[in-house]
Amino acid sequence: MLQLQPKKRSNLRIWAGTQYYTLKRRAQWMTDKKRYTSKRNTAPLPHLIYEHRTPLYRKLRDVDLKMQQNKVINLNIAIKQLNGIIVSPNEVLSYWKAIGRPTKRKGYVDGMILHYGKVTTGTGGGLCQLSNLIYWITLHSPLTVTERYRHSYDVFPDSRRDQPFGSGATCSYNYLDLQITNRTAQTFQLLLYIEGDYLVGQWRSNIPPTVQYEIYEENHHFTNEWWGGTVRHNQIFRSVLSQDGTFIRNEFITENHALTMYDPFLPENTAYKKADS
Repeated sequence: MLQLQPKKRSNLRIWAGTQYYTLKRRAQWMTDKKRYTSKRNTAPLPHLIYEHRTPLYRKLRDVDLKMQQNKVINLNIAIKQLNGIIVSPNEVLSYWKAIGRPTKRKGYVDGMILHYGKVTTGTGGGLCQLSNLIYWITLHSPLTVTERYRHSYDVFPDSRRDQPFGSGATCSYNYLDLQITNRTAQTFQLLLYIEGDYLVGQWRSNIPPTVQYEIYEENHHFTNEWWGGTVRHNQIFRSVLSQDGTFIRNEFITENHALTMYDPFLPENTAYKKADS
């Protein structure tokens, strides 16, 4: 049975665990024999596969606007390492291997992070918006997500949310990584940029798309846990359609379970519910 009761750990335990998993990931990068992508070219490939944009600033209660401004600084730095990355057949894009450790020396500043269920600040805070965006546009492409970690906490209610709950990917250098594998015969290119008050991401390719994808959720519900918290659940699927909209198949993507950090009994966002046949 799923247990999401918050765990209390000492600062020493958290520090030691972070060091261990960081070193473990570095060893994996050197020994796992994956072909990690390293080529970049910012000249756009001819065919757009999918584009999405997310707002950089939101009205969040008890969150200093300065933290959101700092987030944008951090995003600009990280984007420079990812924009134009080419993912050839059988190559793997590792989010953290491409970006590197976010440090003050590289220009990263303190931004908002979620640490063991508490909103706090840390160097490079806010980069989860970038990993969320990349994960979302990848779900609308033939690329395969081979490593992704769900958010353990659902931080904000559904006001103005236009994607189903659980359609993001949390990140923490470097052991909570997002990895995307190209198991196709075509080449893909990731383009990222900031336009006005929006973060924009595109997957492009050398070959035009033959299918399109619609993402939806099922089995969405809340449970009241015996220890007093509330957990939100759902499953994410996608419908694969031909370019003219003809249904081909449904595919299961993932399931999510997250502790809510707000009053969960609000009107439910049903924008991405699958329509009854």
